[in-house]
Amino acid sequence: MVDFTIHDESSAPQESGDVLRQARKEFGMLPKIFGVMAESPPELKGYLSLDALLKETTLTTDEQYVVLMAVSSENRCNYCVAAHTGEAKQAGVDDAIIQAIRTGGALPDGKLEALRAFAVAVVRKRGHLPEEDIAAFLSAGYEKANILEVILAVGMKTISNYTNHIADTPLDEAMEPFRWAPAETS
Repeated sequence: MVDFTIHDESSAPQESGDVLRQARKEFGMLPKIFGVMAESPPELKGYLSLDALLKETTLTTDEQYVVLMAVSSENRCNYCVAAHTGEAKQAGVDDAIIQAIRTGGALPDGKLEALRAFAVAVVRKRGHLPEEDIAAFLSAGYEKANILEVILAVGMKTISNYTNHIADTPLDEAMEPFRWAPAETS
């Protein structure tokens, strides 16, 4: 296994150092995933750019976290599920929504459940969705633009989920209370 350095502002390539300083200001800490990504300034910048763009979508805060957590859970990313759990709680997302995603259950809100199911289908089927999946999503009250916004979030999470898998990024201390492991599959 490749041993990745978890960079900080002083050890990162110069182009990543400024980005890490800004991330520390914005997040109040420097998440270890950003320290890993700093090895490649374009990856770090790309991920943070996608994160900023996701916030510009028409998806509500709750909807954004449903997608981020559902994709990370489907991709079995312990780091991202823990991180997004903490962020979602801080953003005021209902605990029932958070716990349902963490445990693989259906969400208590039908529209959010349709969003969760759609995001998982995009990942599982690698974007080759049958018309029924798209129709179910749209009939739940979403629009065509939301399909593309989910794809944006899937792309963003693919970058971080795969980076965490390959780098085996350890959890940050602040995320420990939200530690997560995927349910065993048979």
